[in-house]
Amino acid sequence: MTDTSAPTQRNLAKLRRVAKKRSTYVWIALLLLFWLFGIPGYFAVTEDDPVTLRLLTGTENRDLDPIIKRFADQEGVKIETSYQGSVDTMLDLQQGAEGFDAVWPASSIWMALGDSGGIVSQTQSISRTPVVFGVKRSVAERLGWVGRDVTVEDILQAAESGQLRYMMTSATQSNSGAMAYLGYLYAFAGQPDILTSEMLHDPVVVERTKRILGAVNRSAGASGFLRDLFLSEYDAYDGMVNNESAIINANRQLTTEGRELLYVIYPVDGLAIADWPLGFIDRGDKAKADLFTKFQQYLLSDEVKQELLKAGRRAGMAINPTDADPTIFNPDWGIDLTRTIVPIKPPSAEVILEALTLYQTVLRKPSFTVFCLDFSGSMEGKGEDQLKEGMGVLLDPDQSSRYLLQTGANDITIVLPFNDALMARWKIEGNDPAGLRELLTWVSETETDGGTNIYDPVIAALDEMESVNLETYSPAVILLTDGQSNAGSWRDLEARMAEASPVKVPVYAILFGDASRDQLDQIADATSGKVFDGRSNLINVLRQVKGYN
Repeated sequence: MTDTSAPTQRNLAKLRRVAKKRSTYVWIALLLLFWLFGIPGYFAVTEDDPVTLRLLTGTENRDLDPIIKRFADQEGVKIETSYQGSVDTMLDLQQGAEGFDAVWPASSIWMALGDSGGIVSQTQSISRTPVVFGVKRSVAERLGWVGRDVTVEDILQAAESGQLRYMMTSATQSNSGAMAYLGYLYAFAGQPDILTSEMLHDPVVVERTKRILGAVNRSAGASGFLRDLFLSEYDAYDGMVNNESAIINANRQLTTEGRELLYVIYPVDGLAIADWPLGFIDRGDKAKADLFTKFQQYLLSDEVKQELLKAGRRAGMAINPTDADPTIFNPDWGIDLTRTIVPIKPPSAEVILEALTLYQTVLRKPSFTVFCLDFSGSMEGKGEDQLKEGMGVLLDPDQSSRYLLQTGANDITIVLPFNDALMARWKIEGNDPAGLRELLTWVSETETDGGTNIYDPVIAALDEMESVNLETYSPAVILLTDGQSNAGSWRDLEARMAEASPVKVPVYAILFGDASRDQLDQIADATSGKVFDGRSNLINVLRQVKGYN
């Protein structure tokens, strides 16, 4: 008789080990499924996890961070806020605004231009601010503007006669500039019920609008920067076009400094209003829809309304709030909450886009731009690729038109590639597409090599600008570098700036790679320019900087 007990036991033990392994594999598979798809009580988002609302809004709303954060803390939710300019918001909306649940631009015109797919709903205006002219009180008195209606024609005559030096942001990059520009068009078109395409090409409208834009003494790409620039260059300018709230905040600072305050002028025939609409992008998530409704109601509440009024914004449904603090909306500053405001009616999206294109290519003050581009050896690879791609956005007519950064018919564009010395000089006058693309080809074919000298290119750029009357241009030097300057001298540049023409040429420096922030700040501060950080997205920063002139 054969004894089978031992093999049988061995077989049973083997089966147990196999079953144990299979059981382990099953548990691992189940855990993976739980992690991927979520099971209540295990790996799913529970009711204790906060709902997140992803908000896209304008840069001026950074001041409202504490108000937004308070709501999130009170409700136990998350508000992820992204701040950017009006043109970028328009472009994001055109592409479906993926990654965002709500949008809050400075004006409804950017929604009209961007929301071609009709993805935004439940839109309500949170606050309003007229786009006004802030002029030093003594200048307003000398011009006879205190206590009477002032027209856009009055502003034109004062600027052209040399009695008024003023700042204004770019109409294609900043909402305050766009609003003021549309107001000019309405005024010169005779205050029609609605602006049409035909009116944009009326010779009288074109001629007068070109004249008033040509009288702008300094441009910028953002309203907040313009306000700060005016305060830092206070003695060189008489006023600025900006949001009423920006004038209020400027006067607060001027009061503490004991300087002459600005007087607010409301152009009677061309007044536009930034209406700050907040809208929802519905992606079928009920929790987010409910959260948006709560957030919108919170921003429209009496509590927040009072905070917005303290910030100089006309909050609530009334354009003339009756409960505003007169020390903020100060009548002595020309601020009039009893004035009947009849703002211009925004035209169709097609007419707005046509008007902005006309501004960029024909009507604005011509730009004189010198690009100082670092082609040192350290730029090889990612830096070189992004630099060339970014210049492609600016110089290729098809790409630049998408961002409303087209080169104008009277613009001057110079490119100075450099390493430890100047490598070349390329120049084009006007906006001939073939010439612009040839300039881009030269940039694209340049190779990286050598060390870094950021000073000599800026000196050469200032030399280039001596050949023209800079009063007739909006000049700027755009300096891009990724390294610390190991050649050239700040003292040489400082001496050259002291010899330059009376028109101060701003240097907008773009920080990339391991560039020295201290060196770039020194140059930007001395020229009333600005340093931009291009390390995260050099292409976007290049086009942002170009919008400043």
